Amino acid sequence: MKLVSFTKDGITRIGAIENENVIDLNAAYCALLESEGKLRAEKIAEAFVPGEMTDFLKGGSESIEEAKKAAAYAINNVEVKGRKLVYSITDVKIEAPVPAPGKMICVGHNYREHILEMKRELPPHPVVFAKFANTVVGPQDDIPFHPISEQLDYEAEFAFVIGQRARNVSQDEALKYVAGYTIVNDVTYRDLQRRTLQWLQGKAVDGSAPMGPWLVTADDLTDPSGLDIVLTVNGEERQRSNTANLVFSVPYLVEFLSNIMTLEPGDIILTGTPGGVGVARDPQVFLKDGDVVRIEVDQVGVLKNKVKQTAEVPVS
Repeated sequence: MKLVSFTKDGITRIGAIENENVIDLNAAYCALLESEGKLRAEKIAEAFVPGEMTDFLKGGSESIEEAKKAAAYAINNVEVKGRKLVYSITDVKIEAPVPAPGKMICVGHNYREHILEMKRELPPHPVVFAKFANTVVGPQDDIPFHPISEQLDYEAEFAFVIGQRARNVSQDEALKYVAGYTIVNDVTYRDLQRRTLQWLQGKAVDGSAPMGPWLVTADDLTDPSGLDIVLTVNGEERQRSNTANLVFSVPYLVEFLSNIMTLEPGDIILTGTPGGVGVARDPQVFLKDGDVVRIEVDQVGVLKNKVKQTAEVPVS
């Protein structure tokens, strides 16, 4: 399935993409239960197919299977008792698939060519840092370029989302804990990043993690290795690699991270960026107002966002 978070009439809910339509999964499951004569259909639907992504992911494979039944029902019943179950994708706003992740863990220096261009050695252990929920924007949002820097850079990232609580998980079991996969642009303010030894300043700016366009569930994408990843700016190719080139694979990262901390449903792990980032080019090239950044990952989809210069307004 391709799972999304979408907003309609000011309310954000989870959905499934079917061709050019978005199925409201919670509403569809409730309607399905009612058609089967189930009492307390709304409460059952909220338990198994809730309307918020992180709550939904906590239901694991059982919730995904029930969501599939709801989607199949909605395809043949687009409106039930005056309530729409299916919307045209043009009539809703697609948000980041996980709009408010509990943890966003990023892996640095994880593609061999990027390590070389940054003049580093292969790390013996994953280099990890964090982004936060304030950075998340969706596939239809602009990348805000705040006037705190002139060095706005792109980083194409293949990301995975945790689907069940993971602690001390082995590599052999690791993929069972992954709900699915998405794309994130780890937008970085380079001069802020390099002001200190810690990178956080350049990584945690509002709106610096465009995500989407959806979450491809792990039952549809069973092998996260061998996927092409390409980033272009205004149609010009800047980054190209394959997830086979990761120093630390998805199973390795699940094992490594779950031995440090408990991973929870909805946590997002960004697996690193390929070579070709703007700061490492000669001459250096950074994003500017109006640039269009497009990232494509094989079997996942396309994430495209436009850079927009912002005017800072003091917060009262």
